[in-house]
Amino acid sequence: MTVTFGSCNLCEAMCGLEFTVENNTVTSVRGDKQDPLSRGHICPKALSLIDVHADPDRLIKPVRRTPTGWQQIEWDEAYDLVVDGLVSTRKKYGSNAVGVYQGNPNVHSLGAMTHGIPFTSMLRTRNRYSATSLDQLPHQLVNHLLYGHQLALPIPDIDRTDFFLVLGGNPMASNGSMMTVPDFAHRVRDLKARGGTLVVIDPRRTETADVADEHHFVRPGTDALLLLALINAVVESGKTRVADYVDGATEIAALVADFTPAAVAPVVGIAAEDILSLATRFADAKAAVAYGRMGVSTQQFGSVCQWAIQVLNILTGNLDRVGGAMLTDPAVDLIEKKIVGRGHFDKWRSRVRDLPEFAGEYPCSTLVDEMTTPGDGQVRAMAVLSGNPVLSMPGGEELDRAFSDLDFMVSFDFYINETSRHADVILPPTMSLERDHYDLIFHSFAVRNTAKFAPAVLAKKAGARADWEIFRDLGVRYQSALSDSPLGGLRARLKPKSILAEARLRLSPKRTIDLLLRSHRKGLSVAALTKSPHGVDLGPLRPGLPQKLRTRDKRIQLVQDVIVGELPALHDLMASSEVPAEGQLLMIGRRHLRSNNSWMHNAPRLTKGKPRHQLLAHPEDLLSRGIEDGSVVSVTSAAGAIEIEVLATDRMMPGVVSIPHGFGHQRAGVELSVASTVLGASANDITDPQQVDAVSANAILNGIPVTIAAV
Repeated sequence: MTVTFGSCNLCEAMCGLEFTVENNTVTSVRGDKQDPLSRGHICPKALSLIDVHADPDRLIKPVRRTPTGWQQIEWDEAYDLVVDGLVSTRKKYGSNAVGVYQGNPNVHSLGAMTHGIPFTSMLRTRNRYSATSLDQLPHQLVNHLLYGHQLALPIPDIDRTDFFLVLGGNPMASNGSMMTVPDFAHRVRDLKARGGTLVVIDPRRTETADVADEHHFVRPGTDALLLLALINAVVESGKTRVADYVDGATEIAALVADFTPAAVAPVVGIAAEDILSLATRFADAKAAVAYGRMGVSTQQFGSVCQWAIQVLNILTGNLDRVGGAMLTDPAVDLIEKKIVGRGHFDKWRSRVRDLPEFAGEYPCSTLVDEMTTPGDGQVRAMAVLSGNPVLSMPGGEELDRAFSDLDFMVSFDFYINETSRHADVILPPTMSLERDHYDLIFHSFAVRNTAKFAPAVLAKKAGARADWEIFRDLGVRYQSALSDSPLGGLRARLKPKSILAEARLRLSPKRTIDLLLRSHRKGLSVAALTKSPHGVDLGPLRPGLPQKLRTRDKRIQLVQDVIVGELPALHDLMASSEVPAEGQLLMIGRRHLRSNNSWMHNAPRLTKGKPRHQLLAHPEDLLSRGIEDGSVVSVTSAAGAIEIEVLATDRMMPGVVSIPHGFGHQRAGVELSVASTVLGASANDITDPQQVDAVSANAILNGIPVTIAAV
């Protein structure tokens, strides 16, 4: 028996863990009290790592789909099939006929970051998609516009703030998202102990609202109006404190002049005096910070919301301020060393719906169009990397049919799930306990600067391969196949890039991160971090503007044309007499502590206990429709209909209903023995891929007009 230390990489929290290991099996998991970031915090998901490792449904070696079912094959045969499928599609239809989707787990795997990105770049396709446009795209776009880099996200200094305003986020369940904040509950207690205030704005009384000093219901889709009214009230009070590297404050005052608390109150559902009080207390606080997440990102005005949050922080002097919002100083700085590019917006547009790219990716909501619309550039083959778009993208049923019609598909996944069941070949990587880990992304979004390298806790099973090994082997074979095909001329023109890409693939993640650590910060290396298994504390967030800005002139321009262009639509929304239309309700999503998108429902210890799949609705909304609590109802939107059990609760704002995403595992061909018994419909069967944020084209997953009726 041995005790070793590592991290949980299932979500963004990066919680430090203590593992007891016997015979290459984890027998217990505890929070690591000496981890400088998580401080001993642990949630049920960490315990489920034991279930995932032992899961009999988890694939260890590749499988191919045959007329009689799945057949296990050896790695060399699998690689040959995948390379042939991708190269032959490219040869016949062009590089854009191959599509790529990268799911959320990719950013939680060091190997996927160091090797998956070079591999997908070799495909030379513009049909690239990822979970970004189902989630945080408005964040990244606003970062790019205001601060000059898509990852330049100011992080709330929760450990030193006096006033924390949370809109559409639930860090008690998520432990932070685009704000890595493990042990959030203790941090809130510390906030209150020093006399601080937590205010939550959400259409549901969430777990975070339960520990807040104040909670206000807000009508879904109207958060932008609320934020503009808060800015208006701050400006009118004369309490702005604008840094000398910020331009456009005077123009902002004119742009928000009509969005007074009194004007927006009837639409947002918060009294004008409460909006004014909130703005006054925020502006008067010694240090305050506003933070918004999924609820404000994945709605009609998601980009406006994220821009307005930044403007509110900037105008009140809370950007780059202790207790406000600051950029981080990670040990491996992805921005400073140009490891991740600044991003670009609308350099080209999608073939079918003319939607803008961001950082080389199209919005997920148009993937189904690109797969089903004939013509030059139609997606005919897909590489799906650790994702389940049938459950996670809007219009799931239509997407399900589109995947079944592809000429070729490869899935990088260790489960046969709702999406991978359509693949011709599935390449399963090892699970997280069987691979080294350093979190390249979420150290950049953490509320404290730390660094930690975690060696693999367990040896991989016989015949298994890590994700980086799969991408390495495929990449080398793919480049070789291009040389031997009529596309070889293209490879010759790209030879310097090809050589560099192959060199990167042949370098292990451990060696790669060691080189990055050594080049970024004196005294840090994999060896040094291995000697500090709990992690290294690099200190609290620190002010650093304007030096850290990546704008060309080291200045922040508040007025952005793409945002201002949405203000007329917000004027129209403010003037609306009914939001939503009579008889309709507004649907939102929700997150559970014991769930992780769609892929952790096969872990028995996460799915046991009371059901968590229900439609939540206010008792008055059920009574007025003659619907009994606990009954099955139909939920209908413009995109489709589902049937689901309803649960009455006054935790919902009247006029609003909620369905968690990631459910719906009862589709034929899914080989998940536990998840297939978990009740629940897929919310994305009734979200509409045709409806997107008008600025970024991010998916709209909240504020969906629906009707409900007894079945």
